[in-house]
Amino acid sequence: MAYLSDPKETIAVLQRYHFNFQKKFGQNFLIDSHVIGKIIDAAEIGKDDVVLEIGPGIGTLTQYLCEAAGNVVAVEIDKNLIPILTLDTCKDYENLRVVNADIMKTDIRALLSEYGGRPVKVVANLPYYITTPILMRLLEERLPVKSITVMVQKEVAERMETGPGTKDYGALSLAVQYYAEPYLAANVPANCFMPRPNVGSAVIRLTLHEKPPVTVQDEKLLFSLIRASFNQRRKTLVNGIGNAEGLTYTKEQITEALTALRMSPTVRGEALTLAEFAKLADELGGKETV
Repeated sequence: MAYLSDPKETIAVLQRYHFNFQKKFGQNFLIDSHVIGKIIDAAEIGKDDVVLEIGPGIGTLTQYLCEAAGNVVAVEIDKNLIPILTLDTCKDYENLRVVNADIMKTDIRALLSEYGGRPVKVVANLPYYITTPILMRLLEERLPVKSITVMVQKEVAERMETGPGTKDYGALSLAVQYYAEPYLAANVPANCFMPRPNVGSAVIRLTLHEKPPVTVQDEKLLFSLIRASFNQRRKTLVNGIGNAEGLTYTKEQITEALTALRMSPTVRGEALTLAEFAKLADELGGKETV
């Protein structure tokens, strides 16, 4: 069987089906076997695993996933790619199921329930325009998923992994780290894709926590405070939270809460750890809003 990690094979398939890349779907196909090997290694896929692949494209990564995993469920939004996957590039893999659907509108829990509670690992070369919504949905729904290994824009991967006090630290960093432990597995240059993207890429693995690393009384309030703190990151926490739509704490209440936690009233969100945001949420959660 011909592997699509050979650029000549990819070009032959595209020409055979007169395929045109769809900008609206953010299609950039991998053409580098070395990078694919890094993805497979980072995901630590074995024959007991069920892999959910989001956006298989013409099946470049799918071929390798099918050989490494017990079962692969590939969800592809572009109907023009379905015959390429099912009748050509991946037709010989009996452990592959191809689903023509939008992952953001798919009942993922129901899709995975057919595999009897076996370990599920998500692997994807994600469209960069919708990376964060897809990841947050996978994390927030607390699906039966052990890890998420994805190709994303390099700066997004760096934001997920970084800690307080850096320019990349923000709401995405805290949200990802609440649900998972991030590990930056590889940086990937633009020439590993067809067509070449305009940005650098990276492979990141998120290993989901069995339970969050911090305890908080009101999870929804925690994330409301985090979002408010970084919406205008140059503002102090007092001003950011005090002016936030949907939060009704007075600036006096926020100052009191920070003082009770021995934090400066002039502190900014980028200085707080996840644990400190959790303490602030608990402290403010006991106060009456105006």
